[in-house]
Amino acid sequence: MTDRNASTDSPEKRAAGIAAAKLVSPGMVVGLGTGSTVAYTIKELGRRVREEGLEILGVVTSYQSEALAIEAGIQLTTLAQHPEPDLAIDGADQIDAGLYAIKGGGAAHTREKIVSVSAKRFLVVADESKIGKQLDRTVPVEVLPFAKELAVKKLWELGGKPELRLASRKDGPVITDNGNFVLDVGFGVIGDPEALALKLSSIPGVVEHGIFSNVDEVYIGKKDGSVEVITKQA
Repeated sequence: MTDRNASTDSPEKRAAGIAAAKLVSPGMVVGLGTGSTVAYTIKELGRRVREEGLEILGVVTSYQSEALAIEAGIQLTTLAQHPEPDLAIDGADQIDAGLYAIKGGGAAHTREKIVSVSAKRFLVVADESKIGKQLDRTVPVEVLPFAKELAVKKLWELGGKPELRLASRKDGPVITDNGNFVLDVGFGVIGDPEALALKLSSIPGVVEHGIFSNVDEVYIGKKDGSVEVITKQA
């Protein structure tokens, strides 16, 4: 899937992505997320593989990250072979003060969540524009095509405003790597992400939603090339 939030070269994203790659040590199994910021991490890990002889295994979250990892020369594995990666690194569309995140701009949030929850440690890389006090972006919700109408009805009942994500007016709906649809749901300011996450998960036909509550650390790239590290408080 193409990341809808992908942009041109960004020093902030590059700084965060490269800093995260420094945490990877020989022998690690690393979850490789999807999107424009973590792409810098994958490319930097590829450089380390080539120039430093770094031996790692990557677990990818989308066809996009798979193609990038293969191009970078990173050896790939699966959760079936390595069910508990040492570290997962991914981007985010928005992160609040409690380190809750919204993901799914690239429609890969189901696999991203599976990999990040499987990992021993989950690190998010982002630029300053993604950080806020509260979440207020639309929440991507992956649904079975068969359940779309029911999901739309239930999301309206929750106070959401769901819209089917379209590849284009001509091409029809976005299809995820899992063969499903994505509904982008507006809720306004999300005061209790945990409660909303539980309600979304209870809707029949919802495969996964884009609220992530398992972020351990955030690496925030700054315009001057520095990186701020925020760790979730116990």
